[in-house]
Amino acid sequence: MRIHSITPPEGATTKSKRLGRGIGSGLGKTSGKGHKGQWARSGGGVRPGFEGGQTPLARRLPKYGFNNFFRREYDCVNISRLEKFEDGATVTPELLKDMGIVNFKGDAGLKVLGNGQLTKKLTVKAHKFSATAIEKIQSAGGSIEVIE
Repeated sequence: MRIHSITPPEGATTKSKRLGRGIGSGLGKTSGKGHKGQWARSGGGVRPGFEGGQTPLARRLPKYGFNNFFRREYDCVNISRLEKFEDGATVTPELLKDMGIVNFKGDAGLKVLGNGQLTKKLTVKAHKFSATAIEKIQSAGGSIEVIE
């Protein structure tokens, strides 16, 4: 193989349209633009969303909603999922992610919810806790730590 013999694979390249090169090419005379009108002109056409001067759909529909830039997303885990840990263990968000119990998206925090029963004495570290989760963890003899 020589450098001069290297070519792209079959079908990888397409020939460019040679516009205005005679009647036999199929793209002569008007070069595929038809006769007159906005689309036949140089630089012709309209911007996306333009509806011929009619008020566009985007402006006819009402505005609604609000996006709070400071909102924090939380991945939730119920205390019933913490039963698989050994007695006296420290449960952290990183440990839960490594075990596949939670799947953090972006900079999401961890919130512990109180659904289910907890019988083991655990130290749980999370960004937020529900009131029932705090009650059930502490009644089992465990403790909570709020991560900032």
